Amino acid sequence: MKDYVIDDDNLSLERKSILPGEGFFVPDSVEEAKEEAEAEDTLTGAEVAIVADPDADGLACTALVREAYGEGALIDAGPHDLEDALERVVEYSEPGATVFVCDLCPDTYDEVGESLEVLVEQAGEVVWYDHHQWTDTVAEAVRDAGVELVVGDSDEECTADVAVRSLNYDFPDYLVELAAVTRDHDLWIRDDERSDDLADFSYWAEPEEYIETVAEHGADLPEDVAEFLAEMRVEKDALIEKAVARADIEEIGPWTVGVTYGRCSQNEVAEALRQQGTDAAVIVKPSGSASIRGTDEFERAHEVARQVNGGGHPKAAGCKPRIYDDMLDYAHHWTTRGATAKQVIIEAFYNLDWDDEGEGGEAKDAETEDGDTEDSEAEAEE
Repeated sequence: MKDYVIDDDNLSLERKSILPGEGFFVPDSVEEAKEEAEAEDTLTGAEVAIVADPDADGLACTALVREAYGEGALIDAGPHDLEDALERVVEYSEPGATVFVCDLCPDTYDEVGESLEVLVEQAGEVVWYDHHQWTDTVAEAVRDAGVELVVGDSDEECTADVAVRSLNYDFPDYLVELAAVTRDHDLWIRDDERSDDLADFSYWAEPEEYIETVAEHGADLPEDVAEFLAEMRVEKDALIEKAVARADIEEIGPWTVGVTYGRCSQNEVAEALRQQGTDAAVIVKPSGSASIRGTDEFERAHEVARQVNGGGHPKAAGCKPRIYDDMLDYAHHWTTRGATAKQVIIEAFYNLDWDDEGEGGEAKDAETEDGDTEDSEAEAEE
């Protein structure tokens, strides 16, 4: 396949909105080999290692750990490759190292248990900071493995907040403020206009560039970064408009749900749909994943996501339905603008119980075609 076929620079805005980015078309085996080599280079000789989600919250935690310890080799990971990241820390970090895991929550203990137990045996200390909704079973198992686990209230704290209060270090005011502004975006409070800048910069910049910048400047990003963000937002805003225009509105029980498709910033799309009167929003991505966003009227996004191979927070969750077996399935996904993914997620909304006042109980298990139940809880990307 010619490089130009997947080169974003060759795509019109309309096609870019429909198709996934270049990285989607790189085989996992190629990407894994690259990540393995980078992990070896990063972790060799490291006395402090950090496994973190590479969003604004996870990277802020990394900056805080480095401030407190003077070092910290970063291995970025999402919920679906957390076990791989832990195994790489075991393989390449120094015996007796201090290891932090930040802004990540495993679906089940079995997913990480074996590698985590080996890591605890090898490391001097393993500390885990998070703010997602952990089940008691998983949290207890992680602690029983010998991990110092601190989980903040997902309605009140981001993981950077947890790090500030948990690390035995007197942080300068501008880094305490960094955690507060990160929380403003991560919990979708949006009272501080700087929080959108942090979120966008963490998405577009390389992780090390982001960490170095906020470690020096905190939440007040320098002028050259502001100029970079302004340039990047021209296309970002156009892609948001495409997704909002493409949205359908569904009445599901007591809720009004906006459902759309596109490569876009899901939070801004969800906000635009909220202003149109929706209680929840579903944004299906060209990569096959989807973001589910709630409001004060719908705080059950995580219950929907759990039924569709996902999980997250009451007002912000992610998932990737298990409906893609080969490239023909993805081709259908792109040409139909995510029709099958939309359908299974909408069905998950219908599976929620609700009473006459519109207040629901627990979500019902969603049965698969072979009669098994799906209740996986892996949060997809922000």
